[in-house]
Amino acid sequence: MTAPAPVPTIRGMRIIEVPSPPPGADWEWEWRWVYQGYSRIRQAVELETWGHHDRWAPTPILMAFLTSSPWRHNTLLAAVRDDADGSDHTAVLGVAEINQPQQDDQHLSFVNVSVHPEARSQGVGSALASAADAWVAATGRTVTICWTAHAPEPEPGPGVVTAPTGSGRIPSDAVGARFALHRGFELEQVVRASTLQVPETPSDVEHHRVEAAAAAGADYVVHTWVRTVPAEFHERLAVLWKRMSTDAPSAGIEVNEQRWDAERVAAHLEEQAQARQQLFITAVEHVPTGVLAAFSELAIPDFDEVDFGFQGDTLVIADHRGRRLGMLVKAVNLLALVRDRPKVRRIHTFNAEENAYMLAINVALGFRGAGVLATWQRHDDVAPAAAEG
Repeated sequence: MTAPAPVPTIRGMRIIEVPSPPPGADWEWEWRWVYQGYSRIRQAVELETWGHHDRWAPTPILMAFLTSSPWRHNTLLAAVRDDADGSDHTAVLGVAEINQPQQDDQHLSFVNVSVHPEARSQGVGSALASAADAWVAATGRTVTICWTAHAPEPEPGPGVVTAPTGSGRIPSDAVGARFALHRGFELEQVVRASTLQVPETPSDVEHHRVEAAAAAGADYVVHTWVRTVPAEFHERLAVLWKRMSTDAPSAGIEVNEQRWDAERVAAHLEEQAQARQQLFITAVEHVPTGVLAAFSELAIPDFDEVDFGFQGDTLVIADHRGRRLGMLVKAVNLLALVRDRPKVRRIHTFNAEENAYMLAINVALGFRGAGVLATWQRHDDVAPAAAEG
């Protein structure tokens, strides 16, 4: 493994390591100001990229999502002004978020570098990336993954880079893409970001549900749960999440099968509740065997005034494909959302560009492309070069 790149020293700025928030961290926690600064940065970056900040997490939600668990370890490296006094969140110029799986994929580190637009072109991004390289190298991890977001997705032709899968494009001159390439990363996959304008009268969704239920037949029964799932289903849901880690298209990304059990499902549900996310989970049970053959998850911020949400995992077990179960779980879940949260007007989701089957379901339901997310991967035998950020 090569030595990490030296961390640049920038006048007027220092980089500090900030631990993951303890469970239930409140306003008195000493590092809250850094997470406030990170939340401020993410809001500005999301607005700049997508034209909205639906994907931005206010500080309490961000802290809940970044609380470490037996399955992952999170830490932040924050670039702050030298005069930061431990209370002014505007002194946070940029952040490198580092996430490391603890029970699966222990060779991987996921790193995301964010710099406030007003602090760009001063070397902040390069300093953070180099500090993250050094931090990761000290843990002995051998593969680093990062992402860059691009909106809209460019048309085919000059000035674009196509994913190795043959599906999905990013602009070759994008700052994020050039930064990743300078740091030694290779493009592995392009994921489509899509948005659904939720219909006020979901007759089309009901039509899809009826047709999908007829195609599935009497051997399949649908279960829908809101916020929580009865404990007797946790072990069967664990099988679906385990299969999600291997069956969803992952291109050349070096991920392995995740270990899921009833305990991890219960922890996932509790983590979402702590992050104030209202979950809608629909699963289809194959009655003759009792197997859960498909499922889909929606997460809606649990605040009455919120008018957006997120489509999460959807999977159909290979043995049960060809019966329109993917459409069935998505349509039933969406109808449950419309009934329970009528103020929600937008649903955002991500799908691998090569996942034609799931993309076709989304398009039929009304999702439209909004941009792309590029997934980059680097092995630690590649020495990162200096790059401005």
